[in-house]
Amino acid sequence: MTAQAQKIHFTKMHGIGNDYIYVDLDRYPIADLPAFAIKASDRHFGIGGDGVVTYNKENEDLYRMRIFNTDGSEGLMCGNAIRCVAKLVYESGLLRHNPLRILTASGIKTLELTIDEGGRMALARVDMGKPVIETGQFEVRIPEAAYTGTKVSMGNPHFVTFIDSDPTDYPLDLLGPKVERHEAFPNRVNFEIVKVLEPHTIKMRVYERGSGLTLACGTGACASAVAAIRCDLAKSPVTVRMPGGDLEIEWDGDENHSVFMTGPAEISFTGEVEA
Repeated sequence: MTAQAQKIHFTKMHGIGNDYIYVDLDRYPIADLPAFAIKASDRHFGIGGDGVVTYNKENEDLYRMRIFNTDGSEGLMCGNAIRCVAKLVYESGLLRHNPLRILTASGIKTLELTIDEGGRMALARVDMGKPVIETGQFEVRIPEAAYTGTKVSMGNPHFVTFIDSDPTDYPLDLLGPKVERHEAFPNRVNFEIVKVLEPHTIKMRVYERGSGLTLACGTGACASAVAAIRCDLAKSPVTVRMPGGDLEIEWDGDENHSVFMTGPAEISFTGEVEA
């Protein structure tokens, strides 16, 4: 006798184009989350997205978030996804705190919510924690290019390099995978290319570890702003422009102090899928 397929209710959301499939694990437990993420994220044969994000109650005052990339690997932190989880749990009444705390694989993050007249979350300002910056510039060589940049951890690893040309025209789809999997990064890396437009504005594209090209990356925006400030190329607050939209990043330059990220979260649609 064939086991009956489980129906999973999901919410499709995005943070400035960084789109994930969100599932409430308390209501819809999934036995094999990596396999579900691979299947559901497929943009031709699944729902489509940059991965799957689950959320569930840790205790009365705290929700937990987990991130699974399109290849099934588990991510440590996602700045765009955490804003979406905050919107979901706040607007559904699961957790009506403000500030609101969410547990991630990179620790507990605190979010200050801007609530509109209709009781909906318009923006979230996230305490992303302290950046970890590797001293000195780091060089990576691939057959097609050599990159000098800054290694920054925002709970997950980033390699930020600055270019003079427009990141929009850069062949990141071809070169990004080679940097992501370079031997210098045994656990792979998120690779950002950045152009400084003016002291408070930078333009960035990212090749994300485990997901490839995405329209935006919250931790990548933080890492890029931190690297720009650290290299005296930009000043806080920094508007980070990405293909999907803008985030505002604040950091005072002290590695003992947190980086703050402010941005929106949007619901695209809801539905059901068999798992």
